[in-house]
Amino acid sequence: MGAEGAARRAGAAVLVPLPGSRSDRPVGRPGQKMAVSGSGWGLAQVAKALGSSEQALRLIVSILMGYPFALFQRYFLFQKETYLIHLYNVFTGISIAYFNFGTQFFHSLLCVLIQFLILRLMGRTITAVFTTFFFQMTYLMAGYYFTATEHYDIKWTMPHCVLTLKLIGLAIDYYDGGKDPEFLTPEQRRFAVRGVPTLLEVSGFSYFYGAFMVGPQFSMTDYQKLARGEMTDVPGQRPNSFVPALKRLSLGLLFLVTYTLSSLYISDEYLLSDDYMEKPFWFRCGYMLVWGKIVLYKYVTCWLVTEGVCILVGLGYNGKDESGKPLWDACANMKVWLYETTPLFTGTIASFNINTNAWVARYIFKRLKFLGNKLLSQALALFFLAIWHGLHSGYLVCFQMELLIVIVERQAINLVRDSPPLSTLASITVLKPIFYVLQQANHWLFMGYSLVPFCLFTWDKWMKVYRSIYFFGHVLFFTLLFVLPYIRRLIVPRKEKLKKAE
Repeated sequence: MGAEGAARRAGAAVLVPLPGSRSDRPVGRPGQKMAVSGSGWGLAQVAKALGSSEQALRLIVSILMGYPFALFQRYFLFQKETYLIHLYNVFTGISIAYFNFGTQFFHSLLCVLIQFLILRLMGRTITAVFTTFFFQMTYLMAGYYFTATEHYDIKWTMPHCVLTLKLIGLAIDYYDGGKDPEFLTPEQRRFAVRGVPTLLEVSGFSYFYGAFMVGPQFSMTDYQKLARGEMTDVPGQRPNSFVPALKRLSLGLLFLVTYTLSSLYISDEYLLSDDYMEKPFWFRCGYMLVWGKIVLYKYVTCWLVTEGVCILVGLGYNGKDESGKPLWDACANMKVWLYETTPLFTGTIASFNINTNAWVARYIFKRLKFLGNKLLSQALALFFLAIWHGLHSGYLVCFQMELLIVIVERQAINLVRDSPPLSTLASITVLKPIFYVLQQANHWLFMGYSLVPFCLFTWDKWMKVYRSIYFFGHVLFFTLLFVLPYIRRLIVPRKEKLKKAE
């Protein structure tokens, strides 16, 4: 939870699962029902037979429909007039929104229209950026407040939180487009919007079917290249992206099957059950470890499937490597191998929800450089992510915990590296598998520990679980935060400290 770029380069510790799809209303306030739920089409019966909710089934159908939509665009709209592509994306995106949320799709339509007016009437000004940020975030917060229920549900705020970031990023890129390139960083120059987008262009960018529901984030400049037929590994021809797209789809379906089968035995509800509370301490910790691993697979599934759609249509094209092999990771939200094998918290952060994390690094963390305080910039970026996810205390607790863990993890890594006895011990080949298994167990135990408030989100629920394990994670990591510096003074030779200072 936090920017992937900031996590690697600046220490912001953030995983960003899908916000907007969980309860944010205070207890007692009735939630708004889905406009389309139970409206027929046989989906309610199919969902019941599968043991799923109708809204969850609609979500899966929606992201899978991206593949036939992408095929149509490849074969009938490639390098056609750009307005046709914009119209197609608007039509398919609004159709998906209506299929899932009925007339509530007007929320996204209204915000897109107002965003276009802000860009046109205020121009490339800082006022336009602040107005965009305030309006879009306020609208999202109001949506969280007025639609939340007491249960995990899928509602119009889920795609709207994705749209909110997209429109804020557009306003900032449009603002950068009015600056002298000399005063922009290479990254800002790449994403700066030089022309004046039309209403149709902004709408097509906002409603692109491959990313409307769950992401990934992408820039207006990349969308414009896609519309012009430039996102291809063979100029003038359709991208050779079938195989890469099918690989991501297949991997996504594998995670879906894994999550579906595992959820029969691993669930959020069990954490709150009397049976869980009565189990031995070691069992409660072990269950949390496994639960923390499995609970994220539903997000992994969605992101891998939608990434395949983006690759198929060409939006995932990211140039070529040094050997001339095309890269299709521009819309990658997951580094699956790293996610499954890393024993480090920072490794999980760097492999999870990559594009959203990169967005936060690019538009929040780096833009706060003027504060002159990296820790303050990280804290503000994390606070933004917390309120972007919702209005409950669980989000703040989760982000605080993961930041604490990453800080301690880096202290421990530096200690092992700079201490001759510890570095020698860590380099013993025969012991490396043992250290790896211990690191993985520690990693996923406390990843699950951090995710408890994120997934349960209300004070009474996550406090109940934390009490059952005696706030073990907080006690351990706050202790290490203050103890490790003293241990470092004792076992790290002074010459190593001086070398590091130099």
